[in-house]
Amino acid sequence: MLVLLSVAPFGSMAATKPHVIAFGKWTAAKWPNATGEKLFDLKVRALFVDTRLKEYTTGNPHELTDRLFVVRRVFRINEALPSESSPRWQWQRGGWLVVDRLTGRVSQLNLPEFDPLYSTSSWYRDYIAYCGVSEDGKKLYAIVAQVGRRKPVLKKDVGEPALDPDPDSECPAPTWERSPVRVTFEPDDDQKVVFSLRTRAVDVVNDAEEEE
Repeated sequence: MLVLLSVAPFGSMAATKPHVIAFGKWTAAKWPNATGEKLFDLKVRALFVDTRLKEYTTGNPHELTDRLFVVRRVFRINEALPSESSPRWQWQRGGWLVVDRLTGRVSQLNLPEFDPLYSTSSWYRDYIAYCGVSEDGKKLYAIVAQVGRRKPVLKKDVGEPALDPDPDSECPAPTWERSPVRVTFEPDDDQKVVFSLRTRAVDVVNDAEEEE
């Protein structure tokens, strides 16, 4: 009995199958600005885990570790009015997904004040920098968040958002420097803000297995 108990865990570990993470082919799509009066080009591709469709994504993934990567999510929403009998699907950009190659788990990354329309992201290691917009639309923030931490590493008020209806119009993607680690935000033509960071790696492991 003792021999059987000691062998059982190793047998269950050997039976664990590796997950296959793959992207589908790129598809051309359209998505609207804030007013819906203009449509912009959007390249979309599916994310599969073990041949099962999990999400739709856009842009290139960013490698966090040899196990985890992040990628931008897109989704379709039905904009049909009550008087319309058939669905009217419209693509929208979402936030960022964390994908675990070991467990096959795909989870949403919680980013404070991240606006899917206006926030243009820039990654360095497991840090993401972007301009965030407050819920009431009255404040613009320079934000640096780290995967695995609940609170942002940096959240600085940099003025008021213009709220132009076009996407990515609040500020360009922040730029990173490695030695020393610094990030630069330029929310407008007359403002340039540089922040130095004391970086420390966070051991991000997503051990929660998906339900069979």
